[in-house]
Amino acid sequence: MLIFDKLTYDTGGFALSADFSVQTGDRVAIIGPSGAGKSTLLDLIAGFRAPTTGHILWNGTDITAHAPGARPVALLFQDNNLFPHLTLRQNLSLALRPDGRHLTADQRRALIDALAQVGLAGYEDRKPGTLSGGQQSRAGLARALLQDRPCLLLDEPFSALGPAMRAEMQDLVIDLATRVAATALLVTHDPAEAERFATKAIVVADGVASPPENIKTLMQNPPKALTDYLGSK
Repeated sequence: MLIFDKLTYDTGGFALSADFSVQTGDRVAIIGPSGAGKSTLLDLIAGFRAPTTGHILWNGTDITAHAPGARPVALLFQDNNLFPHLTLRQNLSLALRPDGRHLTADQRRALIDALAQVGLAGYEDRKPGTLSGGQQSRAGLARALLQDRPCLLLDEPFSALGPAMRAEMQDLVIDLATRVAATALLVTHDPAEAERFATKAIVVADGVASPPENIKTLMQNPPKALTDYLGSK
């Protein structure tokens, strides 16, 4: 379980608070107006930003002071976390060892298996620039899977893809997250994507990240901040 315990983040010009929990295995969309703090919430979970007050706990362990690499989270962003000058084998190796070198036989098998799981079997010696946008997204997802962390954070990773490819990638993430019982949090501006991906939603607006709600119930009766952002149907 992921817990935000009276968490606040305040830069003087921007403030965000969160005080709720996310159940293990939940798929949660994070939605709200631009600039409200959706990505900031992910950064706090990942350790890229430090809260002003409060704590973040994972399964009862306080991880507030843990370095990003020591947290139980894997990350997938729009740029797919891939280095363009490295092959997919080299890129994915970095998820297994800090220097990406001297992998064990088991690690090499895990790398090949991760590529196969996302439909990229045989692509290990290709560089990102030779792949389509959808293939790059798949490679980024394979890298996240290799981190083997129980919490998956996704910050609009498929926003640059066309509708069909975006839906395909959403389904792939749902399938893989379900298979490994990962807790998945997806930042999105698209209510249709949120409803397709998630069972619950966190609304971030007016300086507050609200507790997760059933996404269908929320969309049927959205709060004013969300209605103002999405517009009337």
